[in-house]
Amino acid sequence: MARILIDLRMVRGRLHGIARYALELARRLPALAPDLDFHGLTAPEGLPTGLGALTPAIPLHRARASFLAPVWEQPALLADLVELSPDLFHATSFSLPGLWTGKLVATLHDANHLALPENYSPVHTLYYRIIVGPRARRAAALLTVSEFSREELARYLHLNPYRFQVIAAGVDSGFQPPTPVQARDFRQRHHLPERYLAAVGNTKAHKNLGLLAKLAPQLPVPIVLLAGKGAAQELGFPDTTVELAELPEEEMPLFYGAAHALLLPSRYEGFGLPVLEAMAAGCPVLSSNVSALPEVTGEAALLLPPEDVQAWTDATLRLLRDDRLHRTLVEKGLERAERYTWDACATRTLAVYRRVLEKSSSGR
Repeated sequence: MARILIDLRMVRGRLHGIARYALELARRLPALAPDLDFHGLTAPEGLPTGLGALTPAIPLHRARASFLAPVWEQPALLADLVELSPDLFHATSFSLPGLWTGKLVATLHDANHLALPENYSPVHTLYYRIIVGPRARRAAALLTVSEFSREELARYLHLNPYRFQVIAAGVDSGFQPPTPVQARDFRQRHHLPERYLAAVGNTKAHKNLGLLAKLAPQLPVPIVLLAGKGAAQELGFPDTTVELAELPEEEMPLFYGAAHALLLPSRYEGFGLPVLEAMAAGCPVLSSNVSALPEVTGEAALLLPPEDVQAWTDATLRLLRDDRLHRTLVEKGLERAERYTWDACATRTLAVYRRVLEKSSSGR
């Protein structure tokens, strides 16, 4: 029975899109392929608590070194892989094993470390150039999550774009429109107003949340910001802003579903999972019109230039006042989100594993 090792080392702290991607694969693939032996490689401290249904039911092994630990990560990862001896290692983020020569499937979600070097330390950019690029060229298979990322990665890593297979991320079935009672109870539990606009992300420049800080004073309802503790003050949001430092993962569908809309003005996204999750929860989306976001949202969102404060202000006010537009975006969003499922992502990823394993077997 072939052993598949899935990289879960980046699952720590607040759950971001790449961590969810890795967890969704790890918990779904065993049921799809009982003939394969799935294992997970976690951070040295193991998986965080509170993952609930996202916790994978596979053997988990603690890595010797933290994800992207300076100096020690590569030799420690080599030692882990030699000890565990997988027939295939799936590197689910941009940390690739530069010293291991076994069968590697690598998912590179975007090229932002190269496209936006100002957001990262020189060490991160160097890592991408001396580890990620060379090892990606020798991988048995390369995956990414959007056509936009395929083109970006190919350009920055000097690869043929068709070395990458695009397998989109999905939306968990738990993201559903809440009932009015569920939405009311969520707002009351977190002391939120009856009408609010949701915003998610972090304080990195490419997330562009500062644009929302500029338009917030002109809005008749508050923005509820989920971007980490202190983000509202750091980004200059007005006092009317409600800041949620953290939310349990199981409450994210309620956070979106209870909101009047999601505002996501990001300048650079390799995929943009929050827009899909919001649409699946019945929340209209206003999104920037750059990077992978138009590809993911299609015609189910209002798309706006990420630097045009007035356009964002006008569109947000229109959505607050136009009930017909609101209903239309809810309907289109629900329909759009149905196209993206984690089961489809896992099934297509499994097909890649089998192809790599079969090629390896026939080549012996």
